[in-house]
Amino acid sequence: MADRIRITAGSVSVEAELLDNETARRIYEALPIEASANTWGDEIYFTIPVDCNREPDARAEVEVGDLGYWLAGSGFCIFYGRTPMSTGNQPVAASEVNVFGRIVGDSTVLRGTRSGTRVTIEKAE
Repeated sequence: MADRIRITAGSVSVEAELLDNETARRIYEALPIEASANTWGDEIYFTIPVDCNREPDARAEVEVGDLGYWLAGSGFCIFYGRTPMSTGNQPVAASEVNVFGRIVGDSTVLRGTRSGTRVTIEKAE
């Protein structure tokens, strides 16, 4: 079974399943992490104290519910809809991200999150 994490943004909590890649392993090992959310369209992002190299499948075009590690800013990104770079309904990151996991269930519940909201990421039990 893949590692799972819990992401809490204000009063909203979701679980995510991590992929089997180096980025996911490094982030999982660094948990718990607390940060202040930034929003960019339907994306939450924040800097984390984890350094990762580019994965072979790094990309800017992602899916709703994907978790990405933003290479340009050591950022944890949660995609739950369109971003300012989107031309259709799919999220597009500002630049390449390593996709390392996916929200289990409906990621759009995060839509009400505002910049400055406290976000906690921890290992799910």
